[in-house]
Amino acid sequence: MVRACFPGSFDPIHLGHVDIALRAATLFDELIIGIYNRPNKHLLFSPEERLDLVQRSFENCKNIKVVLYDGLTVAFCRSINAQVIVRGLRVFSDFEYEFRMSLANRRLDPGIEMIALITSEDHTFLSSTTVREIAQLGGDVSSMVPPHVAQALQARYPRQHFE
Repeated sequence: MVRACFPGSFDPIHLGHVDIALRAATLFDELIIGIYNRPNKHLLFSPEERLDLVQRSFENCKNIKVVLYDGLTVAFCRSINAQVIVRGLRVFSDFEYEFRMSLANRRLDPGIEMIALITSEDHTFLSSTTVREIAQLGGDVSSMVPPHVAQALQARYPRQHFE
């Protein structure tokens, strides 16, 4: 059995993440989506809120599980017996970052492989930062995130009325 890990902060999860996870779930026996509990960035949603939003995004997927984790991603992968780290690539700058991270992770644990999936064309512009910014400014993110995530963003950022 090949178990893969798709790590990230998912703040919030968007359709690009969903696409990568669903495609990865067809390639591996089990996909564990690891939500990093303490990334070095300001977060909109708490770890528990992110866990709920991601779990709800995949509630009908039998081979996808969602968990929170702390510490090094390779240590998390070892703890769940994952042999593969899945990452998504949108643009060239993603490649450079993921390439460096892959080399660092390989140095820490050469037994864990990294696989990168190219994002679907429809999602190349999506990032959690972009989604948060559009939502904060009152824009419609319903075509960028699952419906329950759009609702959570609307609750967090009530629409402003400008005159």
